[in-house]
Amino acid sequence: MGRRCTGRHWRSFPRTVIYLLTAIACISAAYQLTALIACLRQLLRPSTIVRNPQSLSILKPVRGLDPDFYAAIRSHAAQDYPVPFEILFGAADPADPCLPEVHRLQREFPNLDIRIINSSTAAPNAKVGVLIDLAAQARYDILLVNDSDILVPQGYLKKVSAPLDNPQIGMVTTLYRATAHTLPGRWESLGIAIDFAPSVLVAPLVGIKEFGLGATLVFRKADLNAIGGFEKISDYLADDYQLARHITQQLDKRAHMSEVVVETSIGDDTWAGVWEHQIRWARTIRVSRGGGYLGLPITHTGLWILLAILSGAWSLAASLTICRWLTAFVSGVFVLRSPIARNAFWLAPVWDLWAFLVWIAGLAGSTVIWRDGVLTLTRDGKLLRQVP
Repeated sequence: MGRRCTGRHWRSFPRTVIYLLTAIACISAAYQLTALIACLRQLLRPSTIVRNPQSLSILKPVRGLDPDFYAAIRSHAAQDYPVPFEILFGAADPADPCLPEVHRLQREFPNLDIRIINSSTAAPNAKVGVLIDLAAQARYDILLVNDSDILVPQGYLKKVSAPLDNPQIGMVTTLYRATAHTLPGRWESLGIAIDFAPSVLVAPLVGIKEFGLGATLVFRKADLNAIGGFEKISDYLADDYQLARHITQQLDKRAHMSEVVVETSIGDDTWAGVWEHQIRWARTIRVSRGGGYLGLPITHTGLWILLAILSGAWSLAASLTICRWLTAFVSGVFVLRSPIARNAFWLAPVWDLWAFLVWIAGLAGSTVIWRDGVLTLTRDGKLLRQVP
C-alpha cells in the first residue's frame, strides 16, 4: 500500500497520462492565479468619484416574503442621496404576503416616493413581465433593478449610478455575498464567495463584457428602449445576463463592475433545495454560454488536486491547493468580506468537487425547478413552457 503514495507510483503511469494531467493541472493553476489577480485588481481599484448624481427609479419585482425582506428594502429607502429617487414595487398578486411590509416601509418613510404597481403583463419569465409594468411607470431616466432580498450599504445609490457619467458604460453591476441560517444555505453561500465571485471578476480579463448580476443592474432608460425594452428579454430565464448582453452588444457599450458589495439571504434550508438551485444555475449557464460551459471543469481545481493525490503527485497537489486557497481567501475574505468564507475558505477544493458533480448534472436536461413550477429551456436559453 505504501508504494501507492510514492513518486515511483506517479512515474509508473503512462507518460501520456502524466503529461495530460500535468498540463490540465497547470491550466487550472493558471486560472486560479488569473482569478487571484482579478480579485486583487478589484480590491485596489480607486473608489468611485460621484460628480453629478441623477434621479433614478428603483424597480423591484416582488413575490413572496424572502428572509430579512424588510431590512433589505429599508436599506434602499434609507439611502443618503442628494437628488430625488423613487422605489417601485411590482407584484402580480395584490394579496402577495410581502406587500404589508412595503406598506410598513411607506409609513416609515412618508416623504419618499414609494409605490406599489399591480402587474398584469404576462410573460414566459414572470419577473420580466413585472419589470415591463414597472418600467412603464418609472419617472426617471436612470433605472436600477435588483432582487427583492438585496441588502445595500449606505452610499450604494451614489456609487452604482456614478459610472453612467461615462457614455461608453451601458451597465453597472455589483458582486454580492450571501448569508444563511442553515448548513446547506451556508454551503451555497461559501460557493458564491470562493467560486462564483472570482469567475465573475475573471470575465472582463478574458474579453467577456456582457456580464450583469441580478444583485444590481443600473442602466439608462434610453438604452433599455434602444434594445427593445424588457420585452426583448421576456422569454429568457437568465434575464440579468440577457439584459447586459443586449445593452453591451447591440449598443456597443461595456459593463462596469462597481466596488460596492451587496448582501443577500439564502432561504433554502435543505440540501435538496440547494442542489436544485445549483442545477438551475448550471443549466442556465449551459444554454446561455454554449461552448464555454464545457470548459468549466478547468476551474474546478479541487478535482485536479484529487487526481494528483490519487496518482501520487504530491508536489503537484500541494501547489494546486495553495493556488486554490489563495484565490478563495482573497475573494471570500477581502473582496466579499464574507464571514462564512473567512471560517471555511480552506474547503474550496471540496467545493470544487461538488461543483464538478453539479456540472455533470447540468450537461443534460432542459428543465429547471423555479419556485413552484418546472421551467423548460430551449437551446438558446429561452423559456418554452411551465409545467404545473
